[in-house]
Amino acid sequence: MAEPKTKYDRQLRIWGDQGQAALEKASICLLNCGPTGSETLKNLVLGGVGSITVIDGSKVELGDLGNNFMVDESCVGQSKAKCVCAFLQELNDAVKAKFIEEYPVTLIETNPSFFSQFTLVVATQLMEDSMVKLDRICREANVILIFARSYGLTGLVRISLKEHTVVESKPDHFLDDLRLNNPWPELKSFAESIDLDAQDPVALRHTPYVVLLIKMAEQWVKSHGGSLPSTREEKKEFKELLKARMVALDGDNYKEAIEASFKVFAPRGISSDLQQILNDSCAEVDSNSSDFWVMVAALKEFISNEGGGEAPLEGSIPDMTSSTELYVNLQNIYQAKAEADFLVIEQRVRNILKKIGKDPLSISKTTIKSFCRNARKLKVCRYRSIENEINSPILPELQKYLTDEDYSTAVGFYILLRAVDRFAANYNSFPGQFDGGMDEDISRLKTTAVGLLSDLGCNGSTLTEDLINEICRFGASELHAVSAFIGGIASQEVIKLITRQFVPMPGTFIFNGIDHKSQILSL
Repeated sequence: MAEPKTKYDRQLRIWGDQGQAALEKASICLLNCGPTGSETLKNLVLGGVGSITVIDGSKVELGDLGNNFMVDESCVGQSKAKCVCAFLQELNDAVKAKFIEEYPVTLIETNPSFFSQFTLVVATQLMEDSMVKLDRICREANVILIFARSYGLTGLVRISLKEHTVVESKPDHFLDDLRLNNPWPELKSFAESIDLDAQDPVALRHTPYVVLLIKMAEQWVKSHGGSLPSTREEKKEFKELLKARMVALDGDNYKEAIEASFKVFAPRGISSDLQQILNDSCAEVDSNSSDFWVMVAALKEFISNEGGGEAPLEGSIPDMTSSTELYVNLQNIYQAKAEADFLVIEQRVRNILKKIGKDPLSISKTTIKSFCRNARKLKVCRYRSIENEINSPILPELQKYLTDEDYSTAVGFYILLRAVDRFAANYNSFPGQFDGGMDEDISRLKTTAVGLLSDLGCNGSTLTEDLINEICRFGASELHAVSAFIGGIASQEVIKLITRQFVPMPGTFIFNGIDHKSQILSL
């Protein structure tokens, strides 16, 4: 067997050793192993999750061969859970794989405590009433739950858990933490020690842009009543001053300074997103608080005291045109400040732990360090229960989606996916599932959808005939291409949730295979 280090080499570059360790500890339960479920698990097995349990009570039929790559002719008539489980095990022998021949609906009804043994449950192709029951069970047991469903050319993915906190949110674009608009004493005096006028042209060309901008900003503040450029005119003027200095030199560092000048104009202090987390009632900690909220409480104290309104410094600097000596000095100044900030926060974390009656060493140095490095990018996600979304969706949002041209198909599919479940409860089959009676199914589905909309408080809203016809044409089929896509989305979310890296999606994800569009509805 290949060493995990080389085996998972590529993904380790994305979520690192800690992320991989979290995956290898995770136990995942899959409900229904049709194509949507099989495709979701395939990605997770290849990624190296700890263990999987496949639950499905059905036998493999001929029709399954056309849409599920994880069964073949030799499986016909055998347990679907057993065949899919064996196939998945072949993909990665490091994963513990087992199966249970049982219908998920039965298990949800008769053995709710069964689910509490898992880290995460992936529930595929469940109908509404089972979704509500399972959601209640998993929330009670603090088990992460993901629903995935594909239906003809549409599908949905929905995460459900009370709260998910992320330290390593890894946003695509984020401003470097350079503090050019608010340098601390050591950085200030380093900039002051360099006299731009006295330097020869070669040395000047190798002065890092951080120094140029701090000096320029200081000059500006002196001649503008103590404030940094804020209006568009002032920002333009500031750049012109830089350009004027550059003309004589044509140095790359001045070009970099002009490009980075917006970092001087950035508002000081912390973002409104971070402020919201600090103001959250969970930041008032007690003995039941999670490590995340204990660290937030320490961060809050730090910002109002030692931080002087700023979060701890991240401590890394980007590449820039500079002499090696100046770059290394600059790097050391940033690292020293980040280390000092970390030590203060670490002490505050230990004191808070002691105060709430926990072991002051129960949060590791590594964890606190990572928290400090990512303090400006923290994320807290909370999800409404499925029951709430179903019985009382956020009406203004729903009405907005129904009237918005961009969202009308996505919300149409969302309503119709709920309508087909009502339809099935009333008529014991899905619309268009059997040959013949198509016209009758179309009018029944239309009546069901209109009824559902009025129950939700959207009287008078209608869905297009085309969409209703399409849903009937789908006949509750699971198409392999759609299932693979939905499974890909679901498994990606599973990895975000288990590694606690990146930000999981906030609402109900709807795939519209007719227009090749994906959208998230917040209901």
